[in-house]
Amino acid sequence: MKKWNLIVDVEKCENCYNCFIATKDEHVGNDFPGYAAPQPEHGHEWVKLHTFERGEMPMADANFMPTMCNHCDEPACMKVAENGAVQKRADGIVIIDPVKAKGQKQIVDACPYGAIYWNDDLEIPQTWIFDAHLLDKGWTKPRVEQVCPTFAIESVKISDEEMAGRAQREELRVLKPELGTKPRIYYKNLHLTDSLFIGGTVIDGKTDDCIDGAEIKLIKGGQEIAQTHSDCFGEFKFDGLPLQEADYQLEITHGGRSAKHECRVSSSAFLGLISL
Repeated sequence: MKKWNLIVDVEKCENCYNCFIATKDEHVGNDFPGYAAPQPEHGHEWVKLHTFERGEMPMADANFMPTMCNHCDEPACMKVAENGAVQKRADGIVIIDPVKAKGQKQIVDACPYGAIYWNDDLEIPQTWIFDAHLLDKGWTKPRVEQVCPTFAIESVKISDEEMAGRAQREELRVLKPELGTKPRIYYKNLHLTDSLFIGGTVIDGKTDDCIDGAEIKLIKGGQEIAQTHSDCFGEFKFDGLPLQEADYQLEITHGGRSAKHECRVSSSAFLGLISL
C-alpha cells in the first residue's frame, strides 16, 4: 500500500514563506466540505516557519524549518476525538472532519506538536490537510511543494518499507520520535536545528597566511570522533555535535608541523585563528 510522506530539507529552506502563503491562499475564505472549513485570515499557521541561529561572526549560520501537521500513524488527536471526528486515511493522510469535530477543543490540546489550531468563530479544530482535496482530484503534489523555489519540500507516495529505506539512506529524521506518534513528515539535515558546530581558521605562524589542507582531528574524552581538512581560506568546521557543554581537543598537522588546541563549548563556536 502506497502512502503519502513529506520530506523537508532544512539546508535548502530559505525562509521565503511561499509554503505558508500558498496554504493561506488555498484555505482562507474557501470551504472544502469533508476536508476543511475556511481557515481564519489571522492567527492560524497551518504551515509555520521556525528560525535557528548558530555561532557568531565570522562563522555563523541561520537555518529555517517549516512545520505542519505530521499526519502521524499513531495520531494523538485521533485518540481523544469523539464520534470519529479524526480519521486516518489508507493513504496516510489524517483528516479532522470539520462537521464532526465541532466543539471538540480537546483535539487541539492533544497534539504534541502544536500543529492544530482552534477556530473561535466556527468552534472547530483545524490543521494542514496535506492538500488531500487536491490529491483526490488527481494532483500529483501538494501546493507547499509546488511553490517551493529551492526544492526544499518533496512529497512522495510510496510503501512504508520504501520510505523506511529512504529514511535510512538519506539520514531522514522525524520530530519528537520518542513520543511514538510515527510522523509522516521527515526532515533532512535536521542537525542544523538541534546540534552545534566548532570551527576555526588555521594560519602559518610565521607568515600569517591561511593554510590549505591542514589535517584537523577532533578529540573528545581521549578518543577521535571526527576528522577534516582546512579549505583554501584556512577554515574548518565540525558540525552535528551534541548540543551540550563538553570539552574538546583539536590536533592539527600540516607539512611536518603540529599544534593542539583545547576548548570547552556549550553552543556553536568559532575558535578564531590557530597558528602552526
